[in-house]
Amino acid sequence: MRTAHIRKIVDYIEDIIIEGNRNAPEPLRMVASAAVIKNPWYSENFIENLQPEISSHAKTLGDCLVPRVVALAGGAEKIEAFGKAAIVGIDGEIEHAAGLIHTLYFGNAFRTATQGDSFLLFTNTRTGPGGNITIPMKHKSNEQGGSRAHYLTLEFSISDAPASNEIIVALAASTGGRVHHRIGNRANDMREMGVDQTGKPLK
Repeated sequence: MRTAHIRKIVDYIEDIIIEGNRNAPEPLRMVASAAVIKNPWYSENFIENLQPEISSHAKTLGDCLVPRVVALAGGAEKIEAFGKAAIVGIDGEIEHAAGLIHTLYFGNAFRTATQGDSFLLFTNTRTGPGGNITIPMKHKSNEQGGSRAHYLTLEFSISDAPASNEIIVALAASTGGRVHHRIGNRANDMREMGVDQTGKPLK
């Protein structure tokens, strides 16, 4: 069992001040932290059991990235939406990327630190150096899970990563919903359609 070999960590901050030619009531901050690591399964051979490296690497990555993202956002109480992503280099498998983020060793650390209880939206993709890192987000609370305002996407890139034998693992958070959001929500649509939460006609 090996611990994560981290080559570099990249932080990303985006403050949206104007949207639609109108000032935001307050700037919307979207942040991310990404670790570039050596792919622990990089090999010419097919590896059947990924679990040993998942257990050790995912916890290390969570311990590394979660505090950084929370700090960049200004604290857990500021975070309203979150997401995650893993990008494997071109000689790796999508399963290698997925293995490091689809585990409670990783996801639960982020949920706990952000005081959330929702599942994390995600991407697991393959690309070369400088490829897009796309992280979808949703509200961190299950109660607010249908908030379309918090359906957000953060996108950035790292010019020299991932190399063919690397994986990028990233977490993202937002301090609010989209600036000037005004497309309604699921409850509004259901009322207009005359159905309840289960899809049955309203009496």
